[in-house]
Amino acid sequence: MTKENYIYGIRPVIEALKAGKEIDRILIQAGLKGEGFRQLQLLIKELEIAFQFVPIDKLNRLSRQNHQGVVAFISEISYQKIESIVPFIYEQGRIPLLLVLDRITDVRNFGAIARTAECAGTDAILIPAKGSAMINSDAIKTSAGALYKLPVCRCPDIKEAMIFLKNSGLRIIAATEKADTAYTSVDFTMPMALILGSEENGISEEYLKMADDRIRIPLQGEIASLNVSVASGILLFEILRQRNKTK
Repeated sequence: MTKENYIYGIRPVIEALKAGKEIDRILIQAGLKGEGFRQLQLLIKELEIAFQFVPIDKLNRLSRQNHQGVVAFISEISYQKIESIVPFIYEQGRIPLLLVLDRITDVRNFGAIARTAECAGTDAILIPAKGSAMINSDAIKTSAGALYKLPVCRCPDIKEAMIFLKNSGLRIIAATEKADTAYTSVDFTMPMALILGSEENGISEEYLKMADDRIRIPLQGEIASLNVSVASGILLFEILRQRNKTK
């Protein structure tokens, strides 16, 4: 961890937020009080920034300076708005392909997925504001720089974002081992958003209920699931194959 990756101190973090600095998440000392903390809380709520209360020992390990109980991690990229991305795709005369990542917390998996997504022509990645991997130098490196090229939309509410996608004419397709339909049996040539879930818990049940289709990758071995970055590659390049076939 280098100093360029984070800001410490209540006032510096407040000023960074006011200046529009892209912040991935903020660690706050448990039990912190005071007027400065109250101002910070209001800004965090207003800007819907992910935060976590942690023991002071964790903050001390990050910074030997006077952090005042607050450390904010700076994002390596600028996030974009899904409400702007989708209309732009349609205006360009392209068929939207978006990738929704539900609770993918492993940084290297996230970077590998982004690399594959960019290579497969994905238009954007959607991630939740909370419970997603930090887009740090490791993620950028693993993505081979794809995260500098591929729009990433950080959504305070993934459910609302999915409703927006549906209302915009996109079909929601969830990849899950619980599905009965093989991925090769589905038409991927329509506007769509593909949802991938965490390896531990899969896709959230509420998102599965919103899906128009559920698909699976048939497996023949004894292990029940693939690494999520591998699964993303199989699915995204099947989508690309089908779309190229129709051109």
